[in-house]
Amino acid sequence: MSGIPHRLRWAVEQLDVQPKDRVLEIGGGRGVAAALISELLTDGRLVGLDRSESAVKGATARNAAYVADGRARFVLGTLEGADLASEGPFDKVFAVNVNLFWTRDPAHELDLIRGALAPDGTLRLFYEPPPAGQLGSLGARVSATLTANGFAAETTTDPTETVVCVAARAAA
Repeated sequence: MSGIPHRLRWAVEQLDVQPKDRVLEIGGGRGVAAALISELLTDGRLVGLDRSESAVKGATARNAAYVADGRARFVLGTLEGADLASEGPFDKVFAVNVNLFWTRDPAHELDLIRGALAPDGTLRLFYEPPPAGQLGSLGARVSATLTANGFAAETTTDPTETVVCVAARAAA
């Protein structure tokens, strides 16, 4: 896994992907994490959603074998425009360094995610802020946003204390 950023390796470890999982990656860029996840799937499937056409093309090319065997699919668009109902339900939804969840009120997008999650599904948001000193405040801010929008959230940091993960489930 040389050359793969620590934040992506740690994110995939935290997801604890199982062979039959259905996974949604939001803003997956060129498909680096998608490749790590797809190799763990047998009967599961990963859907990568990105609003950048070049990112979707890059992810599709990088993961061509997984696309061909049905383990991965990459979609150009946004949460609002995606047909999540036909793709899900998802056991795991995640995003790495997607600012949507802390730069504005993401209530609508969180409703869409909640509707796409399987009953025991999890949402995990990972951030690697430029100054590592913001790690705690960023995690707390995202956790508070998720809690205010009907999720039970908890925050953890990686062993190097450079990446934060906010893990959440829809509150009962």
